[in-house]
Amino acid sequence: MPAGTATRGDRNVRPGQRNAQSGGGAGNNGGQYGKKSKRRAPLWAKIVTVFGVVMALVGVGGIVTVKYFLGQLTSNIQTTSSVLDSSGGLGNSGAKAGELPKGAMNMLLLGLDTRTGWGEGESRSDTILILHITASHDKAYMISIPRDTVAEIPADESMGVRSQRTKINAAYLFGSQGGRGWQGGAKLATKAVNKLTGIEFDGVMVIDFNGFKGILEAMGGVRLCVDKEMWSSHYLVKNGKVEYAHGADPTSKPRNALVFKKGCREMQPWEALEFSRLRHSDNGDYDRQRHQQQLLRAMAKKASSAGIMGNPTKVSKILAAAGKSLKMDTHGVKVDNFIFGLKGLAAGDLIPIKTNGGTFAGGEGGEGITDDTRRLFEATSADKLPEFLLRHPENVITDGAAAS
Repeated sequence: MPAGTATRGDRNVRPGQRNAQSGGGAGNNGGQYGKKSKRRAPLWAKIVTVFGVVMALVGVGGIVTVKYFLGQLTSNIQTTSSVLDSSGGLGNSGAKAGELPKGAMNMLLLGLDTRTGWGEGESRSDTILILHITASHDKAYMISIPRDTVAEIPADESMGVRSQRTKINAAYLFGSQGGRGWQGGAKLATKAVNKLTGIEFDGVMVIDFNGFKGILEAMGGVRLCVDKEMWSSHYLVKNGKVEYAHGADPTSKPRNALVFKKGCREMQPWEALEFSRLRHSDNGDYDRQRHQQQLLRAMAKKASSAGIMGNPTKVSKILAAAGKSLKMDTHGVKVDNFIFGLKGLAAGDLIPIKTNGGTFAGGEGGEGITDDTRRLFEATSADKLPEFLLRHPENVITDGAAAS
């Protein structure tokens, strides 16, 4: 394992001072709701931000042709039509299969925490994020569902899966077993989220953290702000070096745990990803969700920087890594048409939204869902989320909340 430098006295290592390898992601300050930023990320940059996929390559014309970039991004993406097929009832009932909806859209993004040595059928969707895109296709809201939310996993006779009530991140695991792979996992996870929220989807995307690491490596890391000190259950600091914590207890902080100190700095890809996996704080998974949302915004900022946009080689590497990392169901729409149809997001915003007020809502041995969050889901399903947030601005993560 690569070496690092320990902080004197407490053996903590300041991220950014050493090299190592891992998966997971972190955050930067979020943007103020309704406030336009000075620099807009190009559409290809936002592809990389939302698990590497949702938007297109318009706005990069000064580097290479849009057609070339779209081809590079989509050539390696694995696709299926088995998740949002009409018989499943999961796809947007107002959208015709094979055609991009004219109005608002909802995308389901599933992030897998796949560990080294794990085979197919062993991963859970530890990141579950709904991307609600407004009817004008120029603004997107990020809504994270806590991975430990106790919900009904619907039965699926075609997969031989019985109905049961458990943590929602297990739906992907159950669906992917028996040789059904990511298609089965994505289908059952989508059914579970649909059952919980009532939201129909126009697209589903799956990416694992190992793939996400490749995108960050192609970028060269990102600048992130650690808003509170947190420790890692995956890494230890021994003799000034960062080592993977094989067999460590993930619930008890070891004396020489790797600690992420509060403050802003440039993070290497592995440590940015690790930071987004951390849950050892008073707000647990809610801090983790917020940091993941912040990471997506930080990546958009980095990808739109002059150092990236003016370097065709870097752009090519980022898009190649994104394409290899993605698996998608676009409800019958060709991937390149699907991405190009969202070109309005090039000048849009990614707005992070809280669920459960950003704090633990206990129930049934896991997370519950508050009445306010149920109303948020209902507004999203009815394409009235912006109006709901105007009445309930406390659900929007602002700069101050992100960096507190």
